[in-house]
Amino acid sequence: MRFAEAEEDAGVTAGRAIAVTGATGFVGRYVVRELLSRGHRVKALVRDRSKADAVLPADVELVTGDVFSGSSVRSLMDGCWGVVNTIGIRREVPPDVTFSRLHVDAMRILLRSASDAGARRWVQVSVIGARPNAPTAYWRTKYEGERLLRASGLEWTILRPSMIHGPDGEFMQMVKGWALGRSAPHFFIPYFTRVEFTPGFPPKPPKFVSARVAPVAVEDVAKAAGESFEREAAIGEVYPLSGPEEMDWPTMLGHVRDALPLANPKMRIIGLPGVMGLGMAMKAKVLGLSNALPFGPDEPRMAMEDSTASTAKVSAHLGLIPRPFFETVSEYAGRI
Repeated sequence: MRFAEAEEDAGVTAGRAIAVTGATGFVGRYVVRELLSRGHRVKALVRDRSKADAVLPADVELVTGDVFSGSSVRSLMDGCWGVVNTIGIRREVPPDVTFSRLHVDAMRILLRSASDAGARRWVQVSVIGARPNAPTAYWRTKYEGERLLRASGLEWTILRPSMIHGPDGEFMQMVKGWALGRSAPHFFIPYFTRVEFTPGFPPKPPKFVSARVAPVAVEDVAKAAGESFEREAAIGEVYPLSGPEEMDWPTMLGHVRDALPLANPKMRIIGLPGVMGLGMAMKAKVLGLSNALPFGPDEPRMAMEDSTASTAKVSAHLGLIPRPFFETVSEYAGRI
Protein backbone atom coordinates (compact mmCIF):
# COMPACT_ATOMS: atom_id res chain seq x y z
CA MET A 1 0.00 0.00 0.00
CA ARG A 2 1.41 3.37 -0.99
CA PHE A 3 1.92 6.09 1.64
CA ALA A 4 -0.89 8.36 0.41
CA GLU A 5 -3.41 5.50 0.48
CA ALA A 6 -2.32 4.38 3.94
CA GLU A 7 -2.58 7.91 5.25
CA GLU A 8 -6.16 8.29 4.04
CA ASP A 9 -7.23 4.86 5.28
CA ALA A 10 -5.87 5.68 8.74
CA GLY A 11 -8.06 8.76 8.88
CA VAL A 12 -5.14 11.07 9.56
CA THR A 13 -6.34 14.69 9.74
CA ALA A 14 -2.93 16.32 9.44
CA GLY A 15 -1.83 17.65 6.09
CA ARG A 16 -0.54 15.23 3.49
CA ALA A 17 2.99 15.15 2.10
CA ILE A 18 3.48 17.52 -0.83
CA ALA A 19 6.51 17.72 -3.12
CA VAL A 20 7.66 21.14 -4.30
CA THR A 21 9.95 21.68 -7.27
CA GLY A 22 11.77 24.97 -7.71
CA ALA A 23 11.50 25.31 -3.94
CA THR A 24 14.45 27.67 -3.46
CA GLY A 25 13.23 30.04 -6.17
CA PHE A 26 11.25 33.22 -5.57
CA VAL A 27 7.78 31.66 -5.85
CA GLY A 28 8.81 28.26 -4.51
CA ARG A 29 9.95 29.67 -1.17
CA TYR A 30 6.57 31.24 -0.53
CA VAL A 31 4.71 28.11 -1.63
CA VAL A 32 6.75 26.01 0.81
CA ARG A 33 5.95 28.34 3.71
CA GLU A 34 2.27 28.46 2.78
CA LEU A 35 1.97 24.68 2.70
CA LEU A 36 3.76 24.32 6.04
CA SER A 37 1.43 26.91 7.59
CA ARG A 38 -1.49 24.69 6.54
CA GLY A 39 -0.03 21.69 8.34
CA HIS A 40 1.30 19.84 5.30
CA ARG A 41 4.56 17.92 5.20
CA VAL A 42 6.78 19.38 2.51
CA LYS A 43 9.51 17.69 0.50
CA ALA A 44 11.68 19.90 -1.68
CA LEU A 45 14.01 19.02 -4.53
CA VAL A 46 17.09 21.26 -4.29
CA ARG A 47 20.38 21.42 -6.16
CA ASP A 48 22.23 23.62 -3.67
CA ARG A 49 21.74 22.43 -0.11
CA SER A 50 23.49 25.43 1.43
CA LYS A 51 21.12 27.77 -0.39
CA ALA A 52 18.17 25.66 0.69
CA ASP A 53 19.29 25.80 4.32
CA ALA A 54 19.46 29.59 4.03
CA VAL A 55 16.07 30.25 2.41
CA LEU A 56 13.80 27.37 3.46
CA PRO A 57 12.38 26.55 6.90
CA ALA A 58 14.18 23.88 8.89
CA ASP A 59 11.19 21.50 8.89
CA VAL A 60 11.26 20.97 5.11
CA GLU A 61 12.51 17.55 4.02
CA LEU A 62 15.24 18.24 1.48
CA VAL A 63 16.05 15.94 -1.42
CA THR A 64 19.35 16.96 -2.99
CA GLY A 65 19.59 16.42 -6.71
CA ASP A 66 18.59 17.55 -10.17
CA VAL A 67 15.20 17.35 -11.84
CA PHE A 68 16.83 15.32 -14.62
CA SER A 69 18.14 12.73 -12.17
CA GLY A 70 15.70 9.84 -12.04
CA SER A 71 16.79 8.69 -8.60
CA SER A 72 16.45 12.19 -7.12
CA VAL A 73 12.98 12.69 -8.56
CA ARG A 74 11.84 9.25 -7.38
CA SER A 75 13.09 10.07 -3.89
CA LEU A 76 11.23 13.38 -4.00
CA MET A 77 7.93 11.84 -5.06
CA ASP A 78 8.08 8.85 -2.71
CA GLY A 79 5.19 9.05 -0.27
CA CYS A 80 3.78 12.30 -1.67
CA TRP A 81 0.07 12.81 -2.28
CA GLY A 82 0.50 16.14 -4.06
CA VAL A 83 2.98 18.15 -6.12
CA VAL A 84 3.50 21.86 -6.73
CA ASN A 85 5.70 22.61 -9.72
CA THR A 86 7.13 26.13 -9.67
CA ILE A 87 10.01 25.52 -12.09
CA GLY A 88 10.35 28.34 -14.59
CA ILE A 89 13.07 30.35 -16.27
CA ARG A 90 12.80 33.76 -17.94
CA ARG A 91 16.02 33.56 -19.95
CA GLU A 92 17.82 30.73 -21.66
CA VAL A 93 21.47 29.84 -21.09
CA PRO A 94 22.06 27.06 -23.65
CA PRO A 95 22.68 24.23 -23.81
CA ASP A 96 21.37 23.12 -20.40
CA VAL A 97 19.09 25.98 -19.36
CA THR A 98 16.47 26.25 -22.10
CA PHE A 99 12.73 26.76 -22.11
CA SER A 100 12.10 23.42 -23.77
CA ARG A 101 14.30 21.52 -21.35
CA LEU A 102 13.02 23.10 -18.12
CA HIS A 103 9.37 23.64 -19.00
CA VAL A 104 8.69 20.53 -21.09
CA ASP A 105 11.35 17.82 -20.70
CA ALA A 106 11.49 18.25 -16.92
CA MET A 107 7.69 18.14 -16.79
CA ARG A 108 7.64 14.73 -18.49
CA ILE A 109 10.09 13.32 -15.96
CA LEU A 110 8.23 14.76 -12.98
CA LEU A 111 4.81 13.62 -14.16
CA ARG A 112 5.98 10.09 -14.85
CA SER A 113 7.63 9.81 -11.44
CA ALA A 114 4.62 11.32 -9.65
CA SER A 115 2.28 8.83 -11.31
CA ASP A 116 4.58 5.90 -10.52
CA ALA A 117 4.74 6.99 -6.86
CA GLY A 118 0.95 7.16 -6.55
CA ALA A 119 0.60 10.92 -6.24
CA ARG A 120 -2.93 12.18 -6.85
CA ARG A 121 -2.96 16.00 -6.99
CA TRP A 122 -0.82 18.46 -8.93
CA VAL A 123 -0.74 22.26 -8.86
CA GLN A 124 1.14 23.86 -11.73
CA VAL A 125 2.43 27.43 -11.53
CA SER A 126 2.31 28.54 -15.16
CA VAL A 127 1.97 32.05 -16.60
CA ILE A 128 -0.86 34.25 -17.82
CA GLY A 129 0.37 34.35 -21.43
CA ALA A 130 0.64 30.58 -21.89
CA ARG A 131 -0.95 29.47 -25.18
CA PRO A 132 0.01 27.31 -28.16
CA ASN A 133 0.37 30.12 -30.69
CA ALA A 134 2.16 32.59 -28.41
CA PRO A 135 4.89 34.83 -29.88
CA THR A 136 7.48 33.71 -27.32
CA ALA A 137 9.07 30.35 -26.60
CA TYR A 138 8.61 31.04 -22.89
CA TRP A 139 4.83 31.16 -23.21
CA ARG A 140 4.64 28.29 -25.72
CA THR A 141 6.70 25.93 -23.59
CA LYS A 142 4.74 26.83 -20.48
CA TYR A 143 1.59 25.86 -22.38
CA GLU A 144 3.19 22.62 -23.56
CA GLY A 145 3.89 21.78 -19.91
CA GLU A 146 0.22 22.42 -19.14
CA ARG A 147 -0.80 20.13 -22.01
CA LEU A 148 1.30 17.30 -20.63
CA LEU A 149 -0.29 17.76 -17.21
CA ARG A 150 -3.83 17.65 -18.60
CA ALA A 151 -3.05 14.30 -20.25
CA SER A 152 -1.35 12.81 -17.17
CA GLY A 153 -4.36 11.31 -15.41
CA LEU A 154 -3.59 13.30 -12.24
CA GLU A 155 -6.09 15.64 -10.60
CA TRP A 156 -4.64 18.96 -11.69
CA THR A 157 -5.00 22.68 -11.13
CA ILE A 158 -3.21 25.28 -13.24
CA LEU A 159 -2.39 28.73 -11.90
CA ARG A 160 -1.57 31.42 -14.48
CA PRO A 161 -0.18 34.45 -12.64
CA SER A 162 0.50 37.82 -14.19
CA MET A 163 3.69 39.63 -13.17
CA ILE A 164 4.54 38.39 -9.66
CA HIS A 165 5.92 40.92 -7.20
CA GLY A 166 7.53 40.71 -3.79
CA PRO A 167 10.50 42.24 -1.97
CA ASP A 168 12.92 39.43 -2.81
CA GLY A 169 11.78 38.95 -6.40
CA GLU A 170 14.14 39.46 -9.32
CA PHE A 171 11.95 42.16 -10.86
CA MET A 172 11.85 44.35 -7.76
CA GLN A 173 15.59 43.94 -7.28
CA MET A 174 16.12 45.05 -10.87
CA VAL A 175 13.89 48.13 -10.48
CA LYS A 176 15.76 49.03 -7.30
CA GLY A 177 19.05 48.95 -9.20
CA TRP A 178 17.63 51.31 -11.83
CA ALA A 179 15.97 53.65 -9.33
CA LEU A 180 19.18 54.03 -7.32
CA GLY A 181 21.28 54.45 -10.46
CA ARG A 182 23.32 51.35 -9.66
CA SER A 183 22.36 49.36 -12.75
CA ALA A 184 22.48 50.23 -16.46
CA PRO A 185 21.22 52.45 -17.96
CA HIS A 186 22.02 54.32 -14.67
CA PHE A 187 20.32 57.60 -15.66
CA PHE A 188 16.73 56.50 -16.25
CA ILE A 189 14.30 53.64 -15.59
CA PRO A 190 13.47 51.79 -18.83
CA TYR A 191 10.47 49.82 -20.02
CA PHE A 192 9.38 48.49 -23.41
CA THR A 193 6.52 49.94 -25.43
CA ARG A 194 4.50 48.55 -28.31
CA VAL A 195 3.64 50.33 -31.53
CA GLU A 196 0.01 51.18 -32.29
CA PHE A 197 -1.21 52.58 -35.61
CA THR A 198 -4.31 54.75 -36.05
CA PRO A 199 -6.21 53.94 -39.27
CA GLY A 200 -7.30 56.78 -41.54
CA PHE A 201 -6.05 59.20 -44.14
CA PRO A 202 -3.82 61.01 -44.16
CA PRO A 203 -1.69 58.48 -42.24
CA LYS A 204 -0.90 59.42 -38.67
CA PRO A 205 2.42 58.81 -36.93
CA PRO A 206 2.54 55.57 -34.91
CA LYS A 207 2.10 55.75 -31.16
CA PHE A 208 4.40 54.07 -28.67
CA VAL A 209 2.09 52.73 -25.98
CA SER A 210 2.69 51.01 -22.65
CA ALA A 211 1.08 47.65 -22.03
CA ARG A 212 -1.33 47.29 -19.11
CA VAL A 213 -0.26 45.24 -16.11
CA ALA A 214 -1.96 44.01 -12.94
CA PRO A 215 0.86 42.65 -10.73
CA VAL A 216 -0.02 39.90 -8.27
CA ALA A 217 1.64 39.50 -4.87
CA VAL A 218 3.77 36.39 -4.47
CA GLU A 219 1.92 35.57 -1.23
CA ASP A 220 -1.34 35.39 -3.21
CA VAL A 221 0.17 32.94 -5.70
CA ALA A 222 1.29 30.77 -2.78
CA LYS A 223 -2.13 31.00 -1.14
CA ALA A 224 -3.83 30.00 -4.38
CA ALA A 225 -1.61 26.91 -4.50
CA GLY A 226 -2.47 26.00 -0.92
CA GLU A 227 -6.20 26.53 -1.42
CA SER A 228 -6.17 24.46 -4.61
CA PHE A 229 -5.29 21.35 -2.59
CA GLU A 230 -8.16 21.91 -0.19
CA ARG A 231 -11.02 22.62 -2.60
CA GLU A 232 -12.57 20.00 -4.86
CA ALA A 233 -13.82 22.79 -7.13
CA ALA A 234 -10.23 23.53 -8.12
CA ILE A 235 -9.67 20.14 -9.78
CA GLY A 236 -9.44 20.50 -13.54
CA GLU A 237 -9.52 24.30 -13.40
CA VAL A 238 -7.24 26.99 -14.84
CA TYR A 239 -7.02 30.16 -12.73
CA PRO A 240 -5.72 33.47 -14.05
CA LEU A 241 -4.09 35.27 -11.13
CA SER A 242 -3.61 39.01 -11.15
CA GLY A 243 -3.77 41.89 -8.74
CA PRO A 244 -6.92 44.02 -8.35
CA GLU A 245 -5.40 47.16 -9.93
CA GLU A 246 -4.59 47.67 -13.60
CA MET A 247 -1.95 50.22 -14.55
CA ASP A 248 0.59 51.06 -17.22
CA TRP A 249 4.31 50.47 -16.81
CA PRO A 250 5.24 54.09 -15.97
CA THR A 251 2.67 54.13 -13.16
CA MET A 252 3.93 50.84 -11.75
CA LEU A 253 7.61 51.77 -12.00
CA GLY A 254 6.99 55.25 -10.63
CA HIS A 255 5.30 53.90 -7.54
CA VAL A 256 8.17 51.50 -6.83
CA ARG A 257 10.73 54.28 -7.36
CA ASP A 258 8.89 56.65 -5.02
CA ALA A 259 8.44 53.99 -2.34
CA LEU A 260 12.10 52.95 -2.26
CA PRO A 261 14.27 54.55 0.44
CA LEU A 262 17.17 56.58 -1.03
CA ALA A 263 15.84 56.37 -4.58
CA ASN A 264 15.98 59.48 -6.73
CA PRO A 265 12.36 60.70 -7.12
CA LYS A 266 13.41 62.60 -10.24
CA MET A 267 14.79 59.51 -11.99
CA ARG A 268 12.97 59.58 -15.31
CA ILE A 269 10.93 56.63 -16.60
CA ILE A 270 11.44 56.23 -20.34
CA GLY A 271 9.76 53.84 -22.75
CA LEU A 272 11.89 52.13 -25.37
CA PRO A 273 10.33 50.52 -28.46
CA GLY A 274 10.00 46.81 -27.80
CA VAL A 275 10.94 46.01 -31.39
CA MET A 276 14.24 47.79 -30.80
CA GLY A 277 14.88 45.72 -27.66
CA LEU A 278 14.00 42.57 -29.56
CA GLY A 279 16.44 43.45 -32.32
CA MET A 280 19.21 44.12 -29.83
CA ALA A 281 18.61 40.82 -28.05
CA MET A 282 18.52 38.83 -31.28
CA LYS A 283 21.75 40.43 -32.50
CA ALA A 284 23.45 39.78 -29.16
CA LYS A 285 22.33 36.15 -29.30
CA VAL A 286 23.76 35.66 -32.80
CA LEU A 287 27.06 37.22 -31.72
CA GLY A 288 27.23 35.12 -28.56
CA LEU A 289 26.86 38.20 -26.36
CA SER A 290 23.49 37.45 -24.74
CA ASN A 291 24.88 38.03 -21.25
CA ALA A 292 25.80 41.60 -22.22
CA LEU A 293 22.11 42.57 -22.00
CA PRO A 294 19.82 42.33 -18.97
CA PHE A 295 17.08 40.80 -21.14
CA GLY A 296 16.65 38.12 -23.78
CA PRO A 297 14.59 38.06 -26.99
CA ASP A 298 11.39 36.92 -25.25
CA GLU A 299 11.25 39.68 -22.64
CA PRO A 300 10.64 42.66 -24.97
CA ARG A 301 7.87 40.69 -26.68
CA MET A 302 6.22 39.84 -23.36
CA ALA A 303 6.51 43.40 -22.06
CA MET A 304 4.58 44.66 -25.08
CA GLU A 305 1.54 42.50 -24.25
CA ASP A 306 -1.06 43.29 -21.57
CA SER A 307 -0.76 41.14 -18.44
CA THR A 308 -4.11 41.48 -16.72
CA ALA A 309 -7.01 39.23 -15.77
CA SER A 310 -10.29 39.19 -13.90
CA THR A 311 -10.01 38.16 -10.25
CA ALA A 312 -13.62 36.91 -10.14
CA LYS A 313 -12.97 33.20 -10.73
CA VAL A 314 -10.13 32.80 -8.26
CA SER A 315 -12.13 34.71 -5.65
CA ALA A 316 -15.24 32.59 -6.20
CA HIS A 317 -13.48 29.20 -6.26
CA LEU A 318 -10.56 29.73 -3.88
CA GLY A 319 -11.76 32.56 -1.67
CA LEU A 320 -8.76 34.65 -2.66
CA ILE A 321 -9.00 38.44 -2.55
CA PRO A 322 -5.75 39.62 -4.18
CA ARG A 323 -3.70 42.21 -2.34
CA PRO A 324 -3.55 45.75 -3.76
CA PHE A 325 -0.28 46.53 -5.50
CA PHE A 326 0.28 50.12 -4.37
CA GLU A 327 -0.39 49.48 -0.70
CA THR A 328 1.55 46.22 -0.60
CA VAL A 329 4.65 47.64 -2.30
CA SER A 330 4.66 50.62 0.05
CA GLU A 331 4.64 48.23 2.99
CA TYR A 332 7.61 46.13 1.86
CA ALA A 333 9.69 48.71 -0.08
CA GLY A 334 12.19 49.01 2.75
CA ARG A 335 12.97 45.29 2.43
CA ILE A 336 13.69 45.25 -1.30
